[in-house]
Amino acid sequence: MPHIELPDGLFGIRSAMAFRPETAKPLNELVEVLLRGPSSLTPGERELIATYVSYLNDCYYCQTIHGAIAAASLNDDEELVKRVKADFQHADISDKLKALLLIASKVQKGGKHVTAEDVEQARSLGATDVEIHDTVLIAAAFCMYNRYVDGLATVQPHDDEMYRARGKRVAREGYVTVSTEYLAAATAGR
Repeated sequence: MPHIELPDGLFGIRSAMAFRPETAKPLNELVEVLLRGPSSLTPGERELIATYVSYLNDCYYCQTIHGAIAAASLNDDEELVKRVKADFQHADISDKLKALLLIASKVQKGGKHVTAEDVEQARSLGATDVEIHDTVLIAAAFCMYNRYVDGLATVQPHDDEMYRARGKRVAREGYVTVSTEYLAAATAGR
């Protein structure tokens, strides 16, 4: 049961954003830029970073929805998403992405845990400064998103098909487009 009265029929971050649409707009714009904007990292790779940080934060909604978006962005490879969460060092991903996930995991613990050696390792495997920057910002932002979702005790159903369908839609249409629809519907009911 949510800690505050959130709109019915919306789950996870969607309900919190519908409660306060004026704060939802910049949050959605940030995630759109970080996970879908121009980048040398694919949307699937960036979604894996968001999924892994959400997994480390034990945020069921975020790890599940972003895992579904990652899978949809990676030829529906749900098994890869599971392997990354369980043990990314042995998952079938690039060494560069492994180094970036290590950085993301350290940001999740606290920004000062990232070392110069971590950054140099990522660079030696081909990571650019922009990729390192974006990894740190994705990890930091998802710590905030995870705490937003869990701090309000939002409803987080255990319905794999719901997450799978929404993941495919977000992968296809983006965050801002999909979010604008539910925010408009929610504010119309206010």
